[in-house]
This record gives sequence, structure tokens and C-alpha cells, in this order.
Amino acid sequence: MQLFDSESLDRRGSSAVKRTPPKPSHKTFYRIASKRRLSVVDRISKSKRQLFDDNIPMSFDDEEPISLSSHALAALAEFHAEKDAHEKTFEKLRTGAAPRAGAGLGVVEPEDEDPVAEDADDQPLSMAAFTEDWNESQFWFLDETAFALADQLLDGASSSSTIGVVSTPSVFIALKNRLRFWPIEDRPKLVLFEHDHRFSVFPEFVFYDFQRPLQLPAYLKGSLDSVIIDPPFFSNDCQTKFALTGRWLVKPKSPRVIVCTGERMATIVDKLYRSLGVYATTFEPAHAGLSNHYYCYANFESSTWDWRSDESD
Repeated sequence: MQLFDSESLDRRGSSAVKRTPPKPSHKTFYRIASKRRLSVVDRISKSKRQLFDDNIPMSFDDEEPISLSSHALAALAEFHAEKDAHEKTFEKLRTGAAPRAGAGLGVVEPEDEDPVAEDADDQPLSMAAFTEDWNESQFWFLDETAFALADQLLDGASSSSTIGVVSTPSVFIALKNRLRFWPIEDRPKLVLFEHDHRFSVFPEFVFYDFQRPLQLPAYLKGSLDSVIIDPPFFSNDCQTKFALTGRWLVKPKSPRVIVCTGERMATIVDKLYRSLGVYATTFEPAHAGLSNHYYCYANFESSTWDWRSDESD
């Protein structure tokens, strides 16, 4: 997402203007003649980096060739293999998923899908193909959380339903995986509103910039039966613009609304979504590597959550 003021906080609660990844707790630099550095060490995980620390000599002759131990070479090979696997998975999505219905159109009717293509590669989708981008304040939900939220969006849905996913791609992937087991003729329509163009590999993708909250295709106004919203920043400005988008998108009669954001935003969420009956629930979404206290707000109770009371805190 784009930066907009120095007071905004991302999902980690950090200032938006300082959203660079934290430096490792320690980093070893090797002084080489002519001030060369082994920058490859910084590109791999801490555990693999230790192999380099243990196997690279601390000093070199100017003409001495640099060599790595078999363990260090194996770690480097594993790193590149993982990177190549992610790139192949993404390329497979790019060349396979999008062309079936035309990426970027937004709403895909069930009859537009190709059942032959679906059956030919009946593999579940994974967020592993989309590494988190901290510049976008991206932190994916754990699978358990993503599926729990997807199940609530699908509850009561039918082929005449339209489900919107706003800045919550991990839930979109969970929805796609759940719907693999639904008959094509029964599947609801999905729309993914997302700023990250990597997700344009999916035909349900619609570009969304919260700085322009209503700059969306006109036919989507009042079209959603249910929606999930996960604003990337803990600021009143960001939350307000996402709420404008959500209220513009949902149908006027009994839409299902889920908002996932920090506990600290409870007051503004109550104000922005009061007309839709959204309240804090007992369900707490979980992210990998993110310790902020996250709440799920919704305008309905379910088997997964109840309304949160003061005693729940």
C-alpha cells in the first residue's frame, strides 16, 4: 500500500515511514583485499548463514581464490532451490490461472470457468508463491485463521452470491481452495480487491488503492453479499478509507461483514461500521511472525465466534 502520512502504523504497529525489515541481531562482515564483501551471506536465512560463519576463513591473500565448504555450498544450493521453486509456482499461476478467464476482470461467473483445466491440475493453491512484501505491510494469516474466515464467508453462499475480499489475499486463497470441492454450478462469485499486482494472475483481481477508496468499477457498487476487510495500517485515515470502500461495495440488505485489524482500532471500527452492526468478536486472527493483538470484528455471530464482552479481554 502507498504511504500517506508519518503518523500511520502498519500491521506491526510501526511507523509507516520506517517500515524496513529489522536487521539481524548479528551480521558478520569479512574484510577482503580491495574491500570486497561476501554479500551472499546476507541473502539466506540465519541458520544457513551460520554455515558460512563457520566455514569461511577470516583473512585472505589478495590472490587466494575464495572457496566454500561442502556444507556452505549445500546451504546455498538449498536457498536457490527454494527460490526457484517459488518462481516456478508463481509462473505456473501466471500462465495457467489468469488466461482461463482473463485476469483483471474482477467477477468470474461459474459458467466462465474451465472444468477441464481445473481437473487437469487439481492442486491446492498456496501463499508460498507470494512472499510477504513489507513495503506493502503484508503479513499473511496462518492457514488455520484463513480457512476459519473463509468458511464464515462461504456459510450460506450460493451461485447467486458475490464475496468480496479487500486487502486479504490469504483468505482469498483459502476461499479458492475450499471452492475446489464445490460443484462449479454452486460456486459463489469472488472478487479480490488488492494493491499488489502479483495477484493479477487471478481473474478475480481488481486493483485497489485505498487512497482512492471509491475509484472502482461502477458495476461493483452494492454488489457484495459478504466482504472481509483487512486494512494494512493502524491509522484513522486508512481505516476510514477502507470503511468507505466496504460500505460502497456491500448490498444494502443484510450483508455479511468481517473486519480484521488491531485491538487498538476498536473505537474507530465501532464508529465506522456502526450502521452495519459490526462489533468485536472473540475470534483473534493469527499471523506468522506478527505479535500485535489482532481482533476480528463482524456483524454476525457464528460457531467460530461470539460477541466480545468486557470479560473476554
